[in-house]
This record gives sequence, C-alpha cells and structure tokens, in this order.
Amino acid sequence: MPPQRVFALPRQHSLLLPAVINPFVHDLKLTKADKIKCFLLGIILVPLRGIFLFLVLMVMWPVSVMITFGQSLKGAVEPMTGWRRFMHKRVMTFLGRLYFFGMGFRVVVKGKQASSVEAPILAVAPHSSFFDAIVCIETGLPSTVSRLESLEAPIFGRFLRCVQPVLVSRKDPDSRRNTILEIERRAKSGGHWPQVLIFPEGTCTNRSCLITFKQGAFVPGVPVQPVLIRYPNKLDTVTWTWQGPKSARLLLLTLCQLYTTVEVEFLPPQIPTEMEKKCPIKFAQSVRAVMAESLGLAVTDHTYEDCRLMIAAGELTLPMEAGLVEFTKISRKLELKWDNVKKELESFANIACSCKGGRITIEEFAGFLKLPVSPALRELFALFDRNGDGTIDFREYVIGVTVLCRPANNEEVIQTVFKLFDIDEDNCITQEEFSGLLRSALGVCDLDVHSLFKEIDADGSGHITYDEFRSFALTHPEYAKLFTTYIELQRYQGLQGEELDFDASLSHCCTASHNNHQEDSTSDKKDD
Repeated sequence: MPPQRVFALPRQHSLLLPAVINPFVHDLKLTKADKIKCFLLGIILVPLRGIFLFLVLMVMWPVSVMITFGQSLKGAVEPMTGWRRFMHKRVMTFLGRLYFFGMGFRVVVKGKQASSVEAPILAVAPHSSFFDAIVCIETGLPSTVSRLESLEAPIFGRFLRCVQPVLVSRKDPDSRRNTILEIERRAKSGGHWPQVLIFPEGTCTNRSCLITFKQGAFVPGVPVQPVLIRYPNKLDTVTWTWQGPKSARLLLLTLCQLYTTVEVEFLPPQIPTEMEKKCPIKFAQSVRAVMAESLGLAVTDHTYEDCRLMIAAGELTLPMEAGLVEFTKISRKLELKWDNVKKELESFANIACSCKGGRITIEEFAGFLKLPVSPALRELFALFDRNGDGTIDFREYVIGVTVLCRPANNEEVIQTVFKLFDIDEDNCITQEEFSGLLRSALGVCDLDVHSLFKEIDADGSGHITYDEFRSFALTHPEYAKLFTTYIELQRYQGLQGEELDFDASLSHCCTASHNNHQEDSTSDKKDD
C-alpha cells in the first residue's frame, strides 16, 4: 500500500479557531425563582427608583445647561476652566454617582487613577454594556469619543456636552483622521486637557474575551492607563451585545435587583517603547495582553467588522454567528478587505441557503458544484474542512477559497485544464469531451454533466469556447482547485511508479459498477 499523500498546503496554526467562538452573544436565562424574585422586588423597587432617578435628572439637566451655555463643540475647542470646570468635575460627578446609586449599583474601586500628566489616556475594557458609563463617572468625567448624532439626544445629549467629547461624524469622510488628530492633540497637551477615556474594543461583547483593540488610543504614543470593569453578579442583567436581550429588558431587570455590583480597577499606566510608539498596533496588543492577564481572559481577533458580517449573514437568512471570521486576523493574513469578505459571504449563502445551521455538508457542496460525491471532491472538501468535523463554516470557506482556490485559479491553470478537456484540439469543448474527462477525474462512470455544461456554455451553442470556460472559471474558483487536485493526484501516483491507463481504468470502473461486487479502482481514487 503506497504511503498517504501529504497535502501541498499544510494547516496554518495561526488560522485555527479562536478560544471564544462568539463573543457577541448573551443568552440570559431566568429560572422560575429568578422571575419570582424579580417580580416581588420589582413592584417595590422600580417605582421608587423611577421617581428618584427622575428627580436626579431634573437637577442634572439645568446644571449641565449652565455648564455648557455658550460653549462650542466645533472648531478650536478649548478645555473648560474656572467655575465651569469645578461644576463639571465636582457637581456633575456627584450627581452622576447619585444617579447610578439610585439604579442600585454598588461600585467597588480598586487601584489608583493616574493624573492626566502621568497617563493622558484611559483604556477601558471589556466593554459589554451601556451601564459601562459608570466608569466615566468614577474617573471624574473625562473626555470621551462620541458620535456627533449623540449630542442630539434629549437630556443625555446635554450631559454628553459637559465632557467635551471628541466627535466622530459618519457624514465626514475625513472624520476618522480628524478624530485621531484631536485625540493626539489632547493627549499631548501636558495636562492642559482632562484625560481621554476610550473603549478600545469599539463595540460590546459578552466579556468572555478581549477582542481586537482599535488603534485610536495608541496612535499618540503616550502612556495609557488600563481600566478594568467587572460585573461579579450571580444574575447577569447588564450584558448588552449583538445577540441577546434588548436594552429595555436589561434596564428593567437591573432595576428589579436589590443591588448590582460593579468593580472598576485601575492598573499601572503602560508606557510605550520606542517600537510601540512607531507601531500603534503593537502598543495596543501589549496593553490588551496586560488587561487580559489581569482579567484571566483569552484574546481573539474579532472586531466590529465581525458584527457587520453577523448582520449581513442574518439578512442572507443565515444564522448570525455564521458571519464570525475573526476579521482582523483573516483580513491581515489573507489580505482581504471588508468588501471581499462580504462578497464571499454571499457566495457561501448561495451554497448554505438550505442549511439551517449555516454549515455546508459535502452533499450540499457537491450539489452546488453540480457534481457527484467522489474521492477527488472529498479531498477538496477536506482541504476546506479545517477542523475535520465534516462540515464547512463560513470562516473555513473564506480561508479555503482565498488560500486554496484563488491561487490555483490563474491563467496558466485555466489554459492547462482547457487543453485537457479539448481532446481533439479544435479550441472548443464538446459535451462528450467534457463528460469524458470529468468521469476520469472524478472516478465516476455514470455521470450526468448536462446542467453544468449548459451553465458554462453561455451562448447555448453546444460547445464551450475558451472565453466561456475562462469566464466561468474566474467566478467559480472551487473548480480550479478540484482539477489541480486531480492533476496533483496523477503526478503523485506517477512518482509512486504506478503506470496508469485512464481508459482501461474507466472501463474497469464501469465493469465493476455493472457487476456490483467490487469497489471502483480508478487511478484517481485514494484513501482519505
């Protein structure tokens, strides 16, 4: 028995699945006892807390109007001074703490907050809830990064103005660059500006890991103080992420708790090395590693773009989690842009649309290619199926198409395969020629290729020209890898000293099928 052939492209450990598969899901399950407890406490606490919070807001709003009166948030903005700064730092901070106390939060602070000179930027993680705003209160209302549209929100928009946020506008194409420049200007003001507080993950997770940190907090190359936030409660009523309870339900359940504990821990400021000053990505990874170690959490390469892919997957009637690919790692290692990955998701959905689990089986894979399940197809499927569970998820599909299929789908390969089909060298492929080679390549004697041939034969002329063949190949890269796999098998078996006669082999296959008493023995079959 010849030794097993080694795959030409070995698995890359750097592209293995993350430790946490989906950090954007929160499954809140209430037991019967939890529901009874929430109901009994809720009928007492919710009305009382509602009245108290309303009274606090009625005091906070005129104070915030007074602080921000005549203050511009656009153009050359300068930090507040004098009585405005006192009202902002002291009065609004006190009222903010009073507000969260009224909601039932019990805050535990660990460590010591650095000054704006020692650490101009505060990086807070993990970001998992709208309740994380409590960190802004405990840090003395530093500046934050906020969308311009948030300023228009009633009441809370006025509160946001008090912290003089760095504004991001979706309508301004230069907004990202201007935001980075403004953060850098404030961070390098030598204590003239208050600290800038940033949630570097950029979106909410379920606190099971730390996802990719965005670079904004680390571009200035100044010391950054990591701030950890924990919610060590038996019942998690605070986690608000992409798949889970709505904000209104979480708010109501939180108000029904006797109290909700939140821990805010200040770690020592992280000072960037000269290399990290030049490379913000390395500085972000270094700070994230320190925070992950303190939290006892894993790190993954998920990012906000994964959330966008989740939404896109839902719109394509796939399970939302099907869109998770660890976008940061995939895009960096495979050099893919957002639009490329989105396009691959649409292709994946075309195959998996009938699969409720959002994973492709070999039968569905074969059906999409309009080919039967054969040894060559099984090998191609195995190359996609990186974890060997017998299915292909979207992450495996993206890696497979990019690493395996597209490199094989070059002009040289397309020309070689066309020549293999064009047996009589008349620069076109008849259905007989097309069917004959596919039978040999797939090891299937009774093969109906009419539908596939018709799809390639765009003009319906009854034969396939090179232009038609090339056009189809470029939009269906899976076929390229199928045929290069076939060619590799022939070369491998040739190196093993197996002199093969394909016509005899095919005849043997058909005879075996007719007699129905022995297995196929075509040249391109092999043990998986």
